[in-house]
Amino acid sequence: MTALSVALTLLPSTAQAGKHHRVDPEGIFKLDHLIFIVQENRSFDHYFGTFPHADGLPTNSAGHFTTCIPNPYLGHCSPPYHTSSIWQLGGPHGHPQSVIDVAHGKMNGFIRALPNRPGKCWVRPKHQYCRSYVGPQLQPDVMSYVTRREIPNYWTYAKQFVLEDHMFESTDSWTLPSHLFLVSGWAALCSNPHDAMSCKSDISFKDKRERWGYGTPPIYAWTSIMYLLDNAGVKWGQYVGDATCSTQTNCQPPPNHNPDDTTASSHNVVGGFTTVVGNHDMGNINTHTQFKLDAAAGTLPPVSWVIPGEPFSEHPGSSGSIHSGENYVTKLINSVMRGPDWNSTAIFLTWDDWGGFYDHVVPPKADANGLGMRVPGIVISPYARQGMIDHQTLSFDSYLTLIEDRFLGGQRLDPATDGRPDPRPTVRETLPLYGDITQAFDFTQLPRPPLILQPTKRALDQSAPPLNRVARPNHWP
Repeated sequence: MTALSVALTLLPSTAQAGKHHRVDPEGIFKLDHLIFIVQENRSFDHYFGTFPHADGLPTNSAGHFTTCIPNPYLGHCSPPYHTSSIWQLGGPHGHPQSVIDVAHGKMNGFIRALPNRPGKCWVRPKHQYCRSYVGPQLQPDVMSYVTRREIPNYWTYAKQFVLEDHMFESTDSWTLPSHLFLVSGWAALCSNPHDAMSCKSDISFKDKRERWGYGTPPIYAWTSIMYLLDNAGVKWGQYVGDATCSTQTNCQPPPNHNPDDTTASSHNVVGGFTTVVGNHDMGNINTHTQFKLDAAAGTLPPVSWVIPGEPFSEHPGSSGSIHSGENYVTKLINSVMRGPDWNSTAIFLTWDDWGGFYDHVVPPKADANGLGMRVPGIVISPYARQGMIDHQTLSFDSYLTLIEDRFLGGQRLDPATDGRPDPRPTVRETLPLYGDITQAFDFTQLPRPPLILQPTKRALDQSAPPLNRVARPNHWP
């Protein structure tokens, strides 16, 4: 009998023969809903580098930053700077740039990784359009950081619940491999989409033909957490931008939807897995509007991933600002808190990669595929500890571990035991470098009440500033 079945079984009372009493769930079995909200392209230091008591931007005893990294465009080093702008450019963030950024542990290659292209603000920082994208010393905005003034709701969640300051993306690369790791613990290229043993590690996906796209057959053949959930009869869902119709038959976007609110297939990866299509699970992909309806009705599945549409993604250079992203996330969280299942829910908010922004912490080594750069992580739940900063080493692999422990009796994505072998190099969930993500919870406390937040004041500004039409990166991952 699995731990799940033990928690849900009706056991006979020893005092009253013939009568049954439900055993109250304990520990993680108080969580019937795990929700993973995954935004885009921000490093921990960029969003929380000055958060009190967190492992943020290094300072000396006088409170001055000690970081100053080489700037080949200006001929001297550049320190971090505070920006009040809600728009950023960031930098390229594929695997080659991750290697440059980390610089053998020096963590000083973030400006050097920027391409020397005419017209960009790191080349011509005094251009009139560049004022929002460079610092007071003309440093590129990969060295910028924001504070509570720019992202007040995120800082409130971090202060009132749990901030994870050593959360790392699972692989040192861009969005697509990061999302593949998020739901499967691996990213690979498969010569035969129907043979999991034909797959080999790939964290670059340089050729678009290596990437699944809407309207094409699935190509990701290895085993995912969705496969294990299906086998255990556990429902799951992925929720994407309202105008994302390519994955659904006869999709009708809701009235008054934003036509740009689409989620790219490089983010909405579950439809690219052969087993998802084979198990007729494409109907598990729904919209953000449906997420809010499900939250209100108490019909969210046990496991949900929520992936933003482009205007709400916080991706540097997108059509939406960081405020539009924060407000979108706030509405998602409010919908859960107002719903009937709040007392049995844990929400995990994170960002899929670092977006080229500076971070000072050297990523730990899991295997040849990562870990990747440090990203923010926040745990929001009625059982989350209040005001805790979790310093444990965690990654998206830790999310898989929690799903497996809560719903799968501890089954891992392990080729030796999961019934569907693949040649993944590492069973990530078993690595000793990770802490215990459940330390963010106190399951002995009474469920904490909802914390309903209002949108930020400069809200829902989706019109990009002129620079995004002049000098935004066109082909960064």
